[in-house]
Amino acid sequence: MQKLTFLGPLGHCFWATLLAAGLAGCSVGHLPQLDADYYRLVQTNDSTLARRVATVPHHRFYVEQDVPDTLLLYRPAAEPGPPLRYGLHRGQRVVLLRGEFDFDIFTLPFKIRPGREGVPAQLNTNFNAALYLGRRLDFFHLTRHQAPSGRTAPLIRTVGLGYGLFTGLGSADISPGLTRGHAAVDYEGFVVHSGAAVIYDARVFNVGAAVGIDYLLGGDADYWLYQRRPWFGLLFGLNLN
Repeated sequence: MQKLTFLGPLGHCFWATLLAAGLAGCSVGHLPQLDADYYRLVQTNDSTLARRVATVPHHRFYVEQDVPDTLLLYRPAAEPGPPLRYGLHRGQRVVLLRGEFDFDIFTLPFKIRPGREGVPAQLNTNFNAALYLGRRLDFFHLTRHQAPSGRTAPLIRTVGLGYGLFTGLGSADISPGLTRGHAAVDYEGFVVHSGAAVIYDARVFNVGAAVGIDYLLGGDADYWLYQRRPWFGLLFGLNLN
């Protein structure tokens, strides 16, 4: 059966999400029931449903799942009327998207600094923490699943991705060799870091890839090889909202 997609500019993000889901394997979450909220219908292989929602702006609905095998799709307030009832059937699927702002606290277990001025690439594991603010995209794949007993039941698989900016405090190893001979001793200096990140929600925790820059505080800042130079790292933390 032909699948029908309503992604528009979100297409690339959607396929990236599916790739993440495939790589994550069993890490993809499962839900017993959808929360009542606003969603976008971004894909279905049910041509009848596709025709019924084609005229709804942005394919955005307030969705309720009062019973496990039926969705109630309420049109925007500008188009009053009874909800669209849709039953989940085997072989047919619906993909819904919910977007929201996301606020997290992350640690950065390590930073990778490219080589510079004869100093080889560095793997730094100093303490670093960051506040993250961004956009979260949750995809919900709804279908019916057949159990080994032969009975079918609704199944909801979820994948969450995010992207945003972060800033925070940390430390960095400072030495004469990393400050063009300016530092008199080896020590750990305070740094303020900021950058951008992409996040994958593994349900139990959040993990992401980051790129950022550091600002060393103190008298050696102007001589530090990595002042305002890019680094790459890993974010790890819990969702606060």
